[in-house]
Amino acid sequence: MSNDNIIIFDTTLRDGEQSPGCSMTAEEKMEVARALVELGVDVIEAGFPIASPGDFAAVRDIANQFGDRTTICGLARCRKDDIDRAWEALKDAENKRIHVFLATSAIHRQYKLKMAKEEIVRTTVEMVKRAVDYCDNVEFSPEDAARTELDFLSEVVEKAIEAGATTVNIPDTVGYATPSHFYQVITHLKKTVSNIDKAVISTHCHNDLGLAVANSLSAVEAGARQVECTMNGLGERAGNAALEEIVMALKTRQDYYGVQTRINTQKLYPTSRLVSQITGMKVQRNKAIVGQNAFAHEAGIHQHGMLQERSTYEIMRPDDVGFIGTNLVLGKHSGRHAFRDRLSALGYSLDDESFQAIFNDFIALADKKKDVYDADIIALVDNRLSDSVDLWQLVSLHISAGSTAIPTATIELKDEEGKVHCDAAIGDGPVDAVYWALERITGLSAKLEDYQVTSVSRGKEAQGEVNLEISSEGKTYHGKGLSTDIIEASALAYLKALNRLATDQKLKTPPKIAATSTT
Repeated sequence: MSNDNIIIFDTTLRDGEQSPGCSMTAEEKMEVARALVELGVDVIEAGFPIASPGDFAAVRDIANQFGDRTTICGLARCRKDDIDRAWEALKDAENKRIHVFLATSAIHRQYKLKMAKEEIVRTTVEMVKRAVDYCDNVEFSPEDAARTELDFLSEVVEKAIEAGATTVNIPDTVGYATPSHFYQVITHLKKTVSNIDKAVISTHCHNDLGLAVANSLSAVEAGARQVECTMNGLGERAGNAALEEIVMALKTRQDYYGVQTRINTQKLYPTSRLVSQITGMKVQRNKAIVGQNAFAHEAGIHQHGMLQERSTYEIMRPDDVGFIGTNLVLGKHSGRHAFRDRLSALGYSLDDESFQAIFNDFIALADKKKDVYDADIIALVDNRLSDSVDLWQLVSLHISAGSTAIPTATIELKDEEGKVHCDAAIGDGPVDAVYWALERITGLSAKLEDYQVTSVSRGKEAQGEVNLEISSEGKTYHGKGLSTDIIEASALAYLKALNRLATDQKLKTPPKIAATSTT
């Protein structure tokens, strides 16, 4: 790859999934991987194969499915079993990479590894060579590099490259670095590592101080040519560098950085929505690039300037990132042809069965609200495509509530055999009553950890989208519901989360072993 290209290494499926409450099913991981391939990501870190049978299967399936279109990577500690397991998951892929890591900072050496410097170097060389025996594309990460003594960091990196590492990743594992500090780290490596030109320098920054993107860009200035990042900045604690911010910063300020990426930026917003919908992690309204307010202009002087010349207050066009606003497009009298054309314009290509189901949803929505916006249509598509065959399905819902009445919910659910079950419950409010009724029917019990209601578009008739998170026996599950009636949306969201809990209990999935990483 030429020196003016930045390799985008996406770790949403590995580091991103380690965010509390963000675990994905095998099908969801495959869906995100497909979106990342279409986005143009150069390397997808699909998981940590030794962590669990599920992680192994996900890495293997993603590698076999997409390894001919992009490089699929599996993570491994500097341990023989980890590396062997990673290879087993990746071996049939056309393009594959083994990513090995070992902590190098003094605090990690003393308290976590209890290893001397010499042992760190010896283990690094031995394990990198083991990975190279399997695969000619090997990445090495000295974990907590930003807090490692520079001379020792240079020694480890040089030995790793000598052992065959083709990429050396410099992680700011705990988000400790500042831009000037991180620039100096990369510059020091370039000056002191004699064989540094034989490997790609990479960066992996966490966002504990809100500096992950700034530190990554500073590393690019210093000569790094791979950036590790995640969609929406997902990741441990405060997250990782956000892929969409890295990519658009490099594109918008190409005059300054002088580099480019392979990313199809018009896929950024749809991919962001997909990841948000699957993980249940809402994107904050004022989030850069993909937030709902990213291209909104409220102040009068800004609006006046925009009308005269967009570049007065917009350094990017919404179209550049595939941003969809709330343009009015259709109503209840719009036909199938107009609806299909609009779906196509929004970037969706659906089979006849999916189209018909979403068109039916559109007609039902158009009967409830006068104006249907692009955002409404996208929400309908997301909701339908994320729908699955659940153990329990909502048949009917009746609410009785008021300032002087005891809130009561009567619900009918259909089980997987088609039998209808009915029960009622009271609560502190209508939503509380609904949740008690759902638990009575399903026989499941959970604690509501988070509950958010947002408007999909604008106006009093707007659809409400409910995103929530529940917990049971130490595990978390998320659910999303969509309706012009927020009580119904709340019921659908809670039922979705309960279905995830029910499926988990039915499958009796074994817990992951303690093999997580924060590189």
